[in-house]
Amino acid sequence: MPEHIRNEPDAEGEFAGRTALVTGAGQGIGAAVAAALAARGAHVVATDRDAHGIDELAAAWRGAITPRVMDVADATAVTSVIADTVRDHGALDVLVNVAGVLRSCPATEVTDADWADTFAVNATGVFHTSRAAASHMTARGSGCIVTVGSNAAGIPRTGMAAYAASKAAAAMFTKCLGLEIARSGVRCNVVAPGTTDTAMQRALWPAAATEVPSAVLDGNLETYRTGIPLGRIATPEDIADAVVFLASDRARHITLQELYVDGGATLR
Repeated sequence: MPEHIRNEPDAEGEFAGRTALVTGAGQGIGAAVAAALAARGAHVVATDRDAHGIDELAAAWRGAITPRVMDVADATAVTSVIADTVRDHGALDVLVNVAGVLRSCPATEVTDADWADTFAVNATGVFHTSRAAASHMTARGSGCIVTVGSNAAGIPRTGMAAYAASKAAAAMFTKCLGLEIARSGVRCNVVAPGTTDTAMQRALWPAAATEVPSAVLDGNLETYRTGIPLGRIATPEDIADAVVFLASDRARHITLQELYVDGGATLR
């Protein structure tokens, strides 16, 4: 059984009594983050623009997760959902930005629509949610925002110009926001995954592939891509563990940081 289906919330866990909102929680990393926070005692508002995945997640966690359909590109919807979360649960302690899209093609073939759609979710979506959450957190004097970016934001990738640029924008926005609101007791950090076993990643593999293509692990000179020194790709739970740490009190003196979780792929 996948970890994100194990409905065993810990009423005395490190996030007990706290409320978290996770975007892109319908599958992959977002679902794993929502489950990891719920398992440690948080009440999680799981959002996605598709109801199916978050409804399944909420059903599995029996009251520990509340599903809310929300498109991060819609500023009005974001403001409404975050206001409802604060009203219904008394506070918003943790925001995790996971929602993301990938349109892969050469930079010269990126259409205006693909560029706009990619930035609308990956960058502007982070702006919408973080702005709304930060206003509540700063007024309260505590809180934590974690943006799930990508190692592609820190190293050029062929076929990923729009995605990499949007993730770089989201990462820098998160860190600038964190600098401005640090005196209010709110921390802002970025987790930058590398290749992770999600539906988005598998969509990049050859159609018949059932295992990780060797070029992903070993590198590919034709695309100027290094391999993964640890010899494996991440699971969504690997990324969720890093997010949970940065959102926890164990990281209370960590802000404005970008943690790469990529098996050494970017040689950082």
